[in-house]
Amino acid sequence: MKMIKYEDFKKETLIDPEVKTAYDELSCEFDIIQAMIDTRKSQHMTQKDLSKATGITQADISRIENGTRNPSLAMLKRLAAGMGMSLKIEFVPLQKQQAKNW
Repeated sequence: MKMIKYEDFKKETLIDPEVKTAYDELSCEFDIIQAMIDTRKSQHMTQKDLSKATGITQADISRIENGTRNPSLAMLKRLAAGMGMSLKIEFVPLQKQQAKNW
């Protein structure tokens, strides 16, 4: 069985319009998850380290990172603080095509 890189798999999978629509609907969640993982790793922290710094269980951190738990705003603030960061949420204009879907 040939191994495929995640980015190549993602590119191939998103060709399907139904998959692309579903992915786009969850893009905000994916962005938050990826930002959390990237920040944690850039801080050379394991999930266990982040758990100790925040008081959030390692299991909950794992669930957030794999997309099976939606964190509250308060939890996101705690996670950011545990990584020595502050949380910033912003509203950005929709792209024209995306705006048409609303």
